[in-house]
Amino acid sequence: MLRFEFPGATPAHVAFTSTADGNLALHVGDRQQEVLQRRRSLENRLGLAAGALRFMNQTHSVTVHSVDSSEQETSDGPTWGPDADALLSPDGSTPLAVMVADCLPVVFIASGGDGGLVTAVAHAGRHGLLGGILQNTVTAIREAAGESIHAWIGPSVCGSCYEVPAEMAAAAAEVMPGIESHTSWGTPSLDLPGAAAMLLEGLGVDVTATGVCTVEDRNYYSYRRDARTGRLAGVVWPAPLLERNR
Repeated sequence: MLRFEFPGATPAHVAFTSTADGNLALHVGDRQQEVLQRRRSLENRLGLAAGALRFMNQTHSVTVHSVDSSEQETSDGPTWGPDADALLSPDGSTPLAVMVADCLPVVFIASGGDGGLVTAVAHAGRHGLLGGILQNTVTAIREAAGESIHAWIGPSVCGSCYEVPAEMAAAAAEVMPGIESHTSWGTPSLDLPGAAAMLLEGLGVDVTATGVCTVEDRNYYSYRRDARTGRLAGVVWPAPLLERNR
């Protein structure tokens, strides 16, 4: 598991799971109870209450859904999440999760009013990235009084591996200049993480990219490499009160 810290006035944590943490998705044919057990195990290791993590039903949209601490899973089974591709916690109190297996998992933390936090997660595949999911998420964070935004781009397919038809690459470049690239074997491709980093930096967001390619690194799930596969999660959660008072 990759972990990062946000050492602001109100500290918070960011993590990206790996295959060692198991599949965390309920929609890939895995046994529901086993998935829920893995989620409970992850929450326990992160110091969270059972069912605290909020997931969403990702549809490659540009929809941002605002959540609060009353919206969570139960220990017995999931409360199905909203149809959205970004979740926002306006006060940073709700642990959030985004699931991927090649698409970009992008996690956001911003300093909020009165020293608090605004947090968000976004699922940015090709459709969402070109459609504006990241711009919509940044806008939602700022509307929630978030300032000094930092984003982490987690493990995802890199430009050297994301082969696409030449026509698709050219069309994407018209919408987002700089996204067009080439694979390591010389065919047209799209560089989603690179384009996302440029986009976010242009919006005034500080960016940390893990640089991990899910296709190349078998420690991570990849739909492009293994069509039948699980999903890793990008997670953001507030530090426990004890940590804040250290």
